[in-house]
Amino acid sequence: MEVKDSNGNVLNDGDSVHLTKDLKVKGMSKTLKRGNVIKNIRLTGSPNEVECRVGKSTIVLKTQFLKKS
Repeated sequence: MEVKDSNGNVLNDGDSVHLTKDLKVKGMSKTLKRGNVIKNIRLTGSPNEVECRVGKSTIVLKTQFLKKS
């Protein structure tokens, strides 16, 4: 199973990604802004989702809003 970002690049565990859109996250008071770099992503069982840490929280992001750095 290959996990791809919004541009079609293959993502792997430990990659860094940029956000391509401002995202409101349920349960968090802050919004993730476009252009933020998220480091050390982890792949999940789904080809459309990755798991990452933002601050002290672990969240799941859809790959359609990510671009490989």
